[in-house]
Amino acid sequence: MSSLNVETVGETISAGTESFQASHVDVIETVIASLDQGGDAMVSQNDDGYLWKFTYGSVTVYVQLTGIDDEDTLTVWSPLLKLPVADQTALMQELLAMNCGETFEACYGISNQEVLILASRILADINPGEISRLMTIVATIADDMDDVLLQKYPTA
Repeated sequence: MSSLNVETVGETISAGTESFQASHVDVIETVIASLDQGGDAMVSQNDDGYLWKFTYGSVTVYVQLTGIDDEDTLTVWSPLLKLPVADQTALMQELLAMNCGETFEACYGISNQEVLILASRILADINPGEISRLMTIVATIADDMDDVLLQKYPTA
């Protein structure tokens, strides 16, 4: 796995004035601008919050913000592999082993018949550095592992 380059977005946003408090939306959009490699970042907003989509390397990364209150949630995920795959038991064992020590604050999971890497956190006491770290971890692990998993576990 390549090393993570977690930008201290909080310092970048707050530079120039100590009293400026960046919103979570501003921080997320700043991080996406630094990570987006496809130039195709998109955002949608509705009553359920915000949903961003951007490209990092060979993967698509999604960022969902359910609102702006302390009890709302920031979730970052990236699909890696469609199921079913050949030797699904071996895949599940490998994902569990990687969850144990190789994913930092993220984890592997399954949703809608896809293997994902994801991280989620409530907004209470979150800071810009944590937002940047979660997004960077998910994007980096996804880009590092998508081709590896697809090669080891081809679609059945």
